[in-house]
Amino acid sequence: MTVHSRTRVILLGLGLAVLAGCGGSEPGAGAGQASAEPYVIKFPHVVAPATPKGLMAQRFKELAEERFPGRVRVEIYPSGQLMEDTESIEALAFGEVQMIATSVSLFDRLTQTVQVFDLPFLFPDLAAVERFQASPQGRELLTTLVDDGILGLQFWHNGMKQFSGPRPLIEPDDARGLKFRVMESDILQAEIEAIGGSPQKMAFSEVYQALQTGTVDAQENTWSNMYSSKFYGVQPYMTGSNRGYIGYYVGVNAQFWQSLPDDLRDGLEATLAEVTQWGNARSEAVNQEDRQRIVDSGRTEITVLTPQQLEAWQAAMRPVWDEFRDRIGADLLNAALAAAP
Repeated sequence: MTVHSRTRVILLGLGLAVLAGCGGSEPGAGAGQASAEPYVIKFPHVVAPATPKGLMAQRFKELAEERFPGRVRVEIYPSGQLMEDTESIEALAFGEVQMIATSVSLFDRLTQTVQVFDLPFLFPDLAAVERFQASPQGRELLTTLVDDGILGLQFWHNGMKQFSGPRPLIEPDDARGLKFRVMESDILQAEIEAIGGSPQKMAFSEVYQALQTGTVDAQENTWSNMYSSKFYGVQPYMTGSNRGYIGYYVGVNAQFWQSLPDDLRDGLEATLAEVTQWGNARSEAVNQEDRQRIVDSGRTEITVLTPQQLEAWQAAMRPVWDEFRDRIGADLLNAALAAAP
C-alpha cells in the first residue's frame, strides 16, 4: 500500500494514527484535562547524535520533558536504530511514529514542490535558504502534506553539500562513469546523470559499506555527515562546492498533534521553534568544525573549487532546472531566486 493510499485511510476515520501514537494517554483531551499517562512522541532519525539534526532532536527532548514533566515523553532513535528515512515518512503518516526530521528531498513522492531545495547551485549558502524558508511561499510548504496526514512545523538545517570520490572532482568530466550514491530523489538522480555519473539510490545507513566495498564510488553530503559517518576513511578525495542544500522537514502526525491539549501543543510548538533557532544558528559552525576534523585526520584531500570551476559545474547541471521547473512551479522557483540573489 502506498503512502498516499495509507494516509487516505487515516483521513477516512480509522484513527490509527492517534491510537498508535498516544502511549496510553487520552487523545483529544482538552487543555484542562490531565492525561493518566504521558503523551509519547517517538522520533526516529538516521544520523549520529553529534550532527546538527541529532543535537536538535536531543535538545527538543530535554526541553519538552523539562517544561512538561509527566505530560510528554520524547523517545529519540538516532542512527537508523528504529527505521530508515524513507520508512519513517510512511510510519509518520500512519501514526506509527509521531515526529520525524527527514530530508526534504525524500518528500518528492508526495509533493514535487519540495524539489526546489534540491536544484543545483540555487542557494549559495544557508542564509539564502533561511530567507526563502521564512518567505510566505517557503512557510506554505510546511502545510502542503496535511491531506497525507503530515503537518510540517519547522525546517532544520544540516548544511551545504560537498562531493567525495575516488579521484579529485575538479571539473564535471571528472565525475563521468562514477557510481554516485544519492537519496531517493528524482532530481538528485537527474543531477548526477547531467555530469555523466551513474546515480545509485541508497539508504544513508548503507553508504559507508557501499563506499568501502566499491558498490558505489562517490557520494554527496555535508561535512558533518561525512565526518560522523567516517566517509573520510573510505574516500580519498573531497570537493568543497556548496552545490546543494541538505535540510530536514520536521513533521508530526497531524491527527496525533491535533489530539494534544491546546496548552501542550502550543508549548511544544514554541519549544520546537526555539530549538530550531538555536540549532540552525550553529549548524554552519558544526559543519566547519567537522571539516577541520576531516583535514586533521590526514586521510582525505580536500579541494575548494575556484569561481571558474564552479561556473563549469553550474553550466553542466543547469539543464536540470529546465527539466524540473514546471513540476516545482514557476512562482515557487521565483521566490527561491529572490531569496538567493
